[in-house]
Parts: sequence; structure tokens; C-alpha cells
Amino acid sequence: MTVPTNKKFAVVPVTEKVENIIKWLEEKHASDVVALSLERVNSFTDAVIIASAKSVRQAQAIAEHVYAMAKESNYEYLRVEGKDSGQWVLVDLNDVVVNVFQDDVRKLFNLESLWADATVLHQDEAN
Repeated sequence: MTVPTNKKFAVVPVTEKVENIIKWLEEKHASDVVALSLERVNSFTDAVIIASAKSVRQAQAIAEHVYAMAKESNYEYLRVEGKDSGQWVLVDLNDVVVNVFQDDVRKLFNLESLWADATVLHQDEAN
């Protein structure tokens, strides 16, 4: 009889996870990175990270890198959406959601204003 094994995910504080993800974004030269704590604002996730990419290919590479590093770090990974078009790529790590935008699409959706009451965990100096 085979005993099912439960996958165990890293138990890492959200702030530490956000710091690691920001490093991964920087490794692929994402720009205008903003991280917001949604713990007291929203119930669907604990933090959201918003970043910009200069091209579709860069957005796709960023998403692939975040996924690979999350897997290596044993972070829970739920899904990626929008990778084919590369205009808005969402990487859902359950307690942290990463959004990678092309600049014009980011301006259109303006997610930062949606969560104006959120605590800023990180903001690039350019913002």
C-alpha cells in the first residue's frame, strides 16, 4: 500500500517572501517594483507585488524566473495567467500575488490606487 505524501510548503513570513521575490524580479531587471501588504485591506492574499517589464519577452522571462525560484524555495505556487500575451502576467503564489505589466497596461489598470490604504512594503526609488 502506498502512503500519500503531502507536499509541505515553506513556512516563511510574508515580508521575507516579498523580499525574496523582489530580489528575483531585480535579477530579471523588472522596474518600478512596488510591494503592498494587503493583510488588513483584503482577504484574497497577504501581499501584492507590482512590477513593469520593458517587453513581452522580458515579462515572460520574469514570470518564468519567479516560478522557478518559487519552486526551488518550496513556495506554494497556484498558477500563472497572461504569460502568452505578456501584457499583464499574474503569478499567484497564494499569499503573495506578483503582477508584471507592460507600462501602458500598468497605467491603464493602476492597481496601486486600488489599494491606496495598503501598507507599502517596498517601493523603487523611481516611484
